[in-house]
Amino acid sequence: MLRCSAIIVTYNSSDSIRACLEALANEDCEIVVVDNASHDKTVKRVEEFVAWHPARLLENLENIGFAAAVNQGARGSSGEVLLVLNPDAVAEPGAVPALLQCFESSGAVAAGGALVDDAGQPARGFAFRRLPTATSLLCEVLLVNQLWPRNPANRRYRCLDADYSKEQEVEQPAGACLAITRAAWEKVGGFDERFFPVWFEDVDLCQRLLENSGKIVYCPTARFHHSGAHSVGQLPFQDKQMFWYGNMLRYARNHFSGGQVATLRVGIVAGMLLRSLAALFGARQAPLGETLAAYWAVIRSTC
Repeated sequence: MLRCSAIIVTYNSSDSIRACLEALANEDCEIVVVDNASHDKTVKRVEEFVAWHPARLLENLENIGFAAAVNQGARGSSGEVLLVLNPDAVAEPGAVPALLQCFESSGAVAAGGALVDDAGQPARGFAFRRLPTATSLLCEVLLVNQLWPRNPANRRYRCLDADYSKEQEVEQPAGACLAITRAAWEKVGGFDERFFPVWFEDVDLCQRLLENSGKIVYCPTARFHHSGAHSVGQLPFQDKQMFWYGNMLRYARNHFSGGQVATLRVGIVAGMLLRSLAALFGARQAPLGETLAAYWAVIRSTC
């Protein structure tokens, strides 16, 4: 069977990393942890694990971002398959062998595991998606998906009608649990480190894999419990907005036409104005002043 290297990027992940590592200890795979300058007890938790189980810890003096840290971990690993795994993703027994079996039976160059919630239900709309189109991104930025979640564009983009119990070809598994053969990884050059600190680097990678005639599959028997958003939840509201929309535009510039990029820019500005109006009536995730400042910062950076 193929040899697997699990690459886990941590940033203030002390609450979740122990369960992630202990689950992998029984999965017969190399473990490489790349810490992005955590200032909690993450490194201590990893060192406690390393004391009784062979694993490698790479410590960065600053947060270099998710993409760059995964690339760093890939260079420091030896497996034929690289499993990019979030620290809040916990493998069920046999998950890694099941994932490797999917590679051998399907001939795929990349595969995503089944991300499930605490009740064991699949993360519908997140575990895998189609690659975004200009239309699907416009529906996102213009609040269409929030007001009408099951609109045709969003149903197609998020694969809301898919059967999550079946192995199938997909376009973009979530980066929280994404495995790729080393050969394919090296062929496309790994993650684009300009996507900082997170968001859209996994989408961009899958786009490039498919452009190189690679096949990507979803493996329902490779189950990982995933809580989600543990690192990005630490970002200030304005930073989340700036990074999300900035990386969305970076992805669009890489893969869309000039006209589509221009249309998306207009859509983002219009969406920020709509969100600002909604915030005035109480629809906000942060205090009003902070919310409006964040939205206007996005508008200024987009124009």
